[in-house]
Amino acid sequence: MRWESEPSTRPPERLSSVDRAFLNMERATNPMVIVALIVLGAPLKRAPVRERLAARLLAHRRFGCVPREGIAHAQWEPFEGFNIDDHVLPAALPAPGDQHALERLVGELASEPLPPGRPLWSFHVLEQYGRGSAIIARIHHCYADGIALVRILLSLAEDPAPRARRSHREPCPTPVRPRMSWADRVPEALQDPRRLLEAGLHWALHPRAAAAAAHEAAGLLEELGRLSLLPDDPLSRLKRPLSGIRRVAWGAPLLLEEVKTIGAVLGCTVNDVLISTLAGALGQHLAAQGDAIHGVTLRATVPVDLRPAQDTAASLGNRFGLVFVELPIGVRHPLERLYQVRSAMRALKGSEQAMLTYGLLATVGSLPRPLEDLAMIEFSAKASLVASNLRGPETPLHIAGVPVRQLLFWVPQSGSIGTGISILSYQGHVQFGVIADRALIAEPSDLIARIHNGFEQLVLLVLLGGAALR
Repeated sequence: MRWESEPSTRPPERLSSVDRAFLNMERATNPMVIVALIVLGAPLKRAPVRERLAARLLAHRRFGCVPREGIAHAQWEPFEGFNIDDHVLPAALPAPGDQHALERLVGELASEPLPPGRPLWSFHVLEQYGRGSAIIARIHHCYADGIALVRILLSLAEDPAPRARRSHREPCPTPVRPRMSWADRVPEALQDPRRLLEAGLHWALHPRAAAAAAHEAAGLLEELGRLSLLPDDPLSRLKRPLSGIRRVAWGAPLLLEEVKTIGAVLGCTVNDVLISTLAGALGQHLAAQGDAIHGVTLRATVPVDLRPAQDTAASLGNRFGLVFVELPIGVRHPLERLYQVRSAMRALKGSEQAMLTYGLLATVGSLPRPLEDLAMIEFSAKASLVASNLRGPETPLHIAGVPVRQLLFWVPQSGSIGTGISILSYQGHVQFGVIADRALIAEPSDLIARIHNGFEQLVLLVLLGGAALR
């Protein structure tokens, strides 16, 4: 079993420009750390967790490396002093050891940057939580995106076959491009101009590929024009300066079949229902805090997986784009709000926005740090929150024979954004989680409660005859 590092003779791996972008987004008030929580149905000791991480997580060489900026480029340097006991740590909750105490601990860990100078990940194991136990995972975004990391976390289960499926692409079902696209080539050419020459030669010898690339470039340029014209998001409590202190909350999961039924009756998708419910709850929360919301629409950036559909391996790195989804928080009636969300979602279908933002992230990651900072300030001003939606396994998981009762995750925010909403399905249920800077949302549990109340209100409307309003 690999407990400590061995001298490596392999040359350091280079960070991709997108991975480097996330490495340099790190801020004291916004650590670039993905946080996951696994709640188990029975007590579990730290030793078997450590053994599984050593066998499965460290099978990926990157987790034994430290990302470092070099003279010419950033690279993954093997960490010679690696010891897994520095990364798999014991944790305990103060009395009464309930969900509120666990939420506070997760928030505290999410507020802390990972210790620099060694591989940027850690697992805190609570051998006792309620009648079971819990694992809190923190992994820096430069190692991989949330989709890849959820797959890796699920590989800790007894059967590594069940993996997180594709992220819900309904907000923007951008065609996945397994080939090298225009959005990939330009930022890579900034790092190595020879690649642009190679691309030019390839297109000169393959006129059909050149025509397809030109068509794609035209679509991306058109999308770039639309994106550049997006105004900054309206001022609200979500646009206040960040304190760097994060709080999290989650509630009881919703029954996925019920969400599907509501969507089918009203002629909407599952994502339409979930995003509309979130928009209504967010509007009610902000109004209760004194914000004027009538007629207000906020934007959420939503990650869209850009891996090929056949890619079921837990490949590391960041391979996703972002789309801007409009949240009509100022629309009070649930059905009117739902249909506005449906309309906005349909308008994004076929959009090149996800590929464009992926290319922009790669380009930003090729720039000097001061220029990247300016780009992220401009980019983050166009949205007020991040909303991530992943589909987890439908069958129950077990770790070392212990059943996994609940899965949650939170992706980091960047720039001035300090609010994140996660939606993850598992075993026929949908789980909402909220993470927010304390200066923006002091009590995330209030937003969770409003999400649940909003969904119950939508169910009631359907029971009272909402089908006639389809």
